[in-house]
Amino acid sequence: MRTLTLQDICDADPLLIRSARHHGEPSSTACPICNKSTLVTLNYVFGEQLGQYSGRIKSTAELNEMQNEFGEFKVRVVEVCLDCGWNHMTFSYLLGDGVKRRPPRRQQTVEDIYG
Repeated sequence: MRTLTLQDICDADPLLIRSARHHGEPSSTACPICNKSTLVTLNYVFGEQLGQYSGRIKSTAELNEMQNEFGEFKVRVVEVCLDCGWNHMTFSYLLGDGVKRRPPRRQQTVEDIYG
């Protein structure tokens, strides 16, 4: 039987670490692996009614606003340790007011312009 190493457990993608560093909200929970720092949480939103904005990170304050603007969308909460890279999805839940809406009109992005 193979023993797991710290690298096996703490395998956060560099983009996840960067997102956590810049957009994460501090948590009161200490990292269960390294115990060096407290974790940060990220709220990812997904849903058809979000259109091109599905898959983005939103703050808790933005989620409170969005729940009255969209009929239904899923929130996935991920905890990340900035020191060792340990991460996991703690839970997911649905938000929205139940009114079906069309996704917002797609806006042109930098990738559309420059490829």
